[in-house]
Amino acid sequence: MSVSHARVVIIGGGVMGCGLAYHLAHEGWTDVVLLEKAELTSGSTWHAAGQITHSTSSFSLGKCVGYNIDLYSKVLEKETGQSVTWHGCGSFRLAYTDDELDWLRQTLSVGKALGFTMELVGPQRIRELHPFYNLEGVQAALYTPDDGHVDPSGATFALAQGARQLGAKIIRQCRATDIKREPNGEWRVFTERGEIVCEHVVNAGGTYARQVGKWMGLDVPTTSMTHHYLITDTVPEFISLERELPVIRDDRLVSGYIRMEQKSGLIGIYEKANPNAVWIDECPWEAEHELFEPHYDRIMPWLENAMGRMPVLSQLGIKRAVHGAISHPPDGNPLIGPAPGLRNFWLNCGCQIGIGWGPGLTRELARWMVHGASDINMRDYDPRRFGRFADQEYQITKAKEDYLLRHEVPFPHLNRHAGRPVKPSALYERLKSRGAVFEEVYGWERPRWFARDGVEQRDYYSFRRPAWFPLVQQEVNSVRECAGVMDISAFTKVQVSGPGAANFIDRLIPNRLPSKPGRIALTHLLNENGRIELETTIVRLADDRFYFTCAAFFEQRLLDYLRFARTDHDDVTITNLSDAWGALVLNGPRSRDILAPNTSAALTNEAFPWLTAQEIEVAGEKVWAFRMSYAGEVGWEFHGTKESIPAVYDALHEIGDAMGLIDYGSFAMNVMRLEKMFKGAGELTNEVTLTEADVMRFVKTDKAEFRGKQATLAALKKGPLWICAYLQIEPDGVSDGNGGEAVLMGDRQVGSITSIAYSPSVGKILAFAYVSPDVASPGTKVDVTIMGEIRKAEVLGEPAFDPDNVRPRADAGADSQRTRVAANA
Repeated sequence: MSVSHARVVIIGGGVMGCGLAYHLAHEGWTDVVLLEKAELTSGSTWHAAGQITHSTSSFSLGKCVGYNIDLYSKVLEKETGQSVTWHGCGSFRLAYTDDELDWLRQTLSVGKALGFTMELVGPQRIRELHPFYNLEGVQAALYTPDDGHVDPSGATFALAQGARQLGAKIIRQCRATDIKREPNGEWRVFTERGEIVCEHVVNAGGTYARQVGKWMGLDVPTTSMTHHYLITDTVPEFISLERELPVIRDDRLVSGYIRMEQKSGLIGIYEKANPNAVWIDECPWEAEHELFEPHYDRIMPWLENAMGRMPVLSQLGIKRAVHGAISHPPDGNPLIGPAPGLRNFWLNCGCQIGIGWGPGLTRELARWMVHGASDINMRDYDPRRFGRFADQEYQITKAKEDYLLRHEVPFPHLNRHAGRPVKPSALYERLKSRGAVFEEVYGWERPRWFARDGVEQRDYYSFRRPAWFPLVQQEVNSVRECAGVMDISAFTKVQVSGPGAANFIDRLIPNRLPSKPGRIALTHLLNENGRIELETTIVRLADDRFYFTCAAFFEQRLLDYLRFARTDHDDVTITNLSDAWGALVLNGPRSRDILAPNTSAALTNEAFPWLTAQEIEVAGEKVWAFRMSYAGEVGWEFHGTKESIPAVYDALHEIGDAMGLIDYGSFAMNVMRLEKMFKGAGELTNEVTLTEADVMRFVKTDKAEFRGKQATLAALKKGPLWICAYLQIEPDGVSDGNGGEAVLMGDRQVGSITSIAYSPSVGKILAFAYVSPDVASPGTKVDVTIMGEIRKAEVLGEPAFDPDNVRPRADAGADSQRTRVAANA
């Protein structure tokens, strides 16, 4: 090996590693070295079945698969001369039940936003295109005619060839053995054939990703799960076919897929019991083209179903059984992006559908590395979504759960319970006893809604209004009419302190720094491209002490942002309080009446103004009280040690229960923030600038400096590619949307929904959507596809509820103010 220095070293020569080398080279970084310990594709890639479909209800993943199919079918072979053996046979996803049919309708709505060719068809049309499948019980199918499959090795070799043609180096039979950080911040990669110093390292190790991560002290959250597919003897009925049959995805009975493989049948099964994890500690380095003996007993119920659904296969032998290992992260989504806590170290692994998802995701990773931001929302794939809570036991438990869910209906708000609770808050048992139904957020147990009125305390799933719908409406109405309390301990909580804290923070944020202790500012952290990394609230606790809060998901991202921005000249200390502190919010017009008996602090507007903070005693506990409200009501957030929060919660209920105080959860919180036109994580993403997100009111362009300022000014001058619009949509009383739906102007697709919910306060569905600038003006009439049906919608220019923002600023004892509040209710 003659290479001693490179800009990027990629470890792993499967589809993910080769895909990244290809896309880095296309983005202009050609000084790339890919190291493969054996031969390209000799890990998990070579034994992939190679299918790829447009059928996904994830908008961001849909962007990737659309790109991938175009790459395989139109670009890659022509560019490189390497055959990828594209089979454009199309596919069906079957629906037997009403819920499955609703899933297909939701997928159709998202597909329309993505511009995909797809349609819902009945059994007659399925039979015309696939005469051999038993359609008993099938209601319909989603037909995606542009789907297909490739030869996994050929596709990967083509990506590698494309990378080589642009100057990247691929070194086979060269195993990496260690990685060390150099004093100047570069990385030294040790191999069996020498050392390479580089600026960036990428872990694309597949089933070896965990042990590669251990070299830097990383616990990469992936587990190797084994999956079967079987190839039958030649099918006599296939011999005379003039065209290849569409792939059948039968999630209910087969828990997998059936397709042609030349003139044979191919059956892939994700069994729904006894999932098999292997190589728990580490994958043997000598494993190459590794397969395991088939476990027919484990898959037999679904294999028997497959034979019953495809009778032409039932009397044939199995000429080949492929039982190989595939990486599964805890939530099933790949790990694509920065490794937590390490600068210029990237993860590109954990992709269970590497052929189907890999090229699009590696294109976005390449853009992220080269340009500082990807062009699609990478929140679902960012490796920093897992923290220390995701230990090995959790990883294995959740990987098995994910495997079992691989061919289940992906309901909105699907709640994955295995391995929980991991991080219960100090209020967990109290909330559970009051009927809380929890969700996991960065390991935390956060209440979604509360079971009342005879509704059982469990999950209810539907693409339409589920059983909890009226209870969430009740929570919203109770907060609007009286008051509500919510455990927000899952929030990220980070303190920045020290003599240099003010100057350090001020040079990062586009908004004004809170000018004195007790002041609060909402701001955004940007990358150098002016794209949004995250939104955060900053509270100035003292002259030299600041407190950041943001969504739980962004904990590691915020810590990395601050730590990487700190220089040797910054006299600051960054302290993560997220686990040590808890938080609680009280909202609603009677909040003062409930809080006042529990504190000696004055609570009038004059004594405690809107958007200010004070350290006060509540129920004998010293906590910080922030007067602000995501619900758009009079309210306070209480932040303090996790030991202090239960007493505050109990005291508020002791006074408030007789007044109508209610516990509420994240579902009601989401409704209320939409009613108030408050943007959330779905709108404030790495895809967009502050101009496009329509949050320039939080930007002070006259500041001498803030990170991303020049890019922000350039974006302002250039104008937005799209704009975050606020929509009011006509309800039908049955389904209120689930996100990702298409926004239409006539026959033209002009945008897609990011957040959506029904508002009981205004009797309409409210949503945010990114749309073309020409349809973003208030009053513009558009259509939105919800469950495949058209709904009338209108762009609004102000909040649908309390547009003058009177309610959160309401004062105590002011009759005229109370009259105005009532008028806006």
